Amino acid sequence: MAHRTQFFENLIRSTIIGALLFTTTSVFAQENVPPEATLITGARIFDGVSETLIDGQDVLIENGMISSVGAGLKAPKGAKLIDANGRVMTPGFTDVHYHLSLCSVPISDMAGSGAPDLDYIGILAAQEAERVLMRGFTSLRDLGGASWGAKLASDRGLIAGPRIWPSLRTISQFGGHGDANPRFMNPREFGGPENNLERLGYSRIVNGRDDVLTAVRENLKRGASQIKMHLAGGVGTEFDPIDGRQFTADEIRAAVEVAEGFGTYVTAHVYTVDGIKQAIENGVKSIEHGNLIDEEIAKMMAEKGVWLSPQVVVYLTFSSDLGAVRLAKGRMVEAGLDQMFNLAKQYNVKIAFGTDVVVNPEACADQSREFVERTKWFTPAEVLKQATSLSGELLQLSGERSPYPGKIGVIEKGAHADLLLIDGNPLEDISILRDHEERLDLIMKGGVVYKDAMD
Repeated sequence: MAHRTQFFENLIRSTIIGALLFTTTSVFAQENVPPEATLITGARIFDGVSETLIDGQDVLIENGMISSVGAGLKAPKGAKLIDANGRVMTPGFTDVHYHLSLCSVPISDMAGSGAPDLDYIGILAAQEAERVLMRGFTSLRDLGGASWGAKLASDRGLIAGPRIWPSLRTISQFGGHGDANPRFMNPREFGGPENNLERLGYSRIVNGRDDVLTAVRENLKRGASQIKMHLAGGVGTEFDPIDGRQFTADEIRAAVEVAEGFGTYVTAHVYTVDGIKQAIENGVKSIEHGNLIDEEIAKMMAEKGVWLSPQVVVYLTFSSDLGAVRLAKGRMVEAGLDQMFNLAKQYNVKIAFGTDVVVNPEACADQSREFVERTKWFTPAEVLKQATSLSGELLQLSGERSPYPGKIGVIEKGAHADLLLIDGNPLEDISILRDHEERLDLIMKGGVVYKDAMD
């Protein structure tokens, strides 16, 4: 009898807790429904394209979209009114190379008895999604990791988070950049264990055309908006050389064929001339990193319309605890940044904005440092354009597979109402964006205000 009484007490307690959680998330979701209309006046506008600020224009937002931009706009009845009072308005920022699920997981937690499972990883990704949004990034392309849960919760208004274009598991070969097992571990085909990065939802280790086909189809079935492949070694893994090619041409082509058949594209982690050339020749549309390009590759990318998705800040966060091999690889690719950016500018290669900071919570928290570091090669206006209209254009390579059809990263009629109001002028001093807590007075995504510090 006592056991039965305890059972019913536990059942009642669970029901009450469940009801409270449901009520909490329901209220959160209701509070994050955009008003029918919002009119913002008095802003100095960086529209994502122009190199100078635009004065004297109002922005009308209806049903989560920008419905009009112009002087003297009239607010519809019942519209919410926001006076920017001279603040600078920009489109919400986009980071096209991020890893939500890895940003809060220190290297020390990646393996061993304390290593997290996917449930825990999903919670961390949701927490990081909110921090990303509060730094002004209203859109991001997640290029490897368990980001689907955070995306779904953000889309449903259950958490505060950006729009997320997920790649899900990065496609990697055995012994490649997505293989974090010790050197002498056998592949699964030879009786080896599951790869640790696979267990964390980051990668899928495949060998051969048939494995590639299956892995890409798996990602697309699960909701990937684009496919990410590792076609070269990386800084964060120890046994794969930067200058080596990964995957054969046939394996790359297999991934591209499936992605294109599904209406989307493949983006590739790769650094060297040889590797980038093979990637482009087999249909890859976006190059992640690309630090070691030469003039021939820059011309090739420009002619074929292939995107360059580079990063700076990630190469400035290395420390000796990564080990001598990884430290040396990091310095090797960092040395190529100057030539890469100069060639990309010379040949008008399309450049997006990404950070790729992982397993370093402090570096992730300083995501906006990337804006500052790029000013070694670009004006603040050029950097802001990379982080808004250009990155928004790259996101839409997903075509019908894009989870958010429509214009991203611009302030114009028909674009998503993802907007920031900034205390200060980032075109004059872009470093103010690192102080996002004090400088971002308003953060809006889809017409919903997620931060209002306008007083």
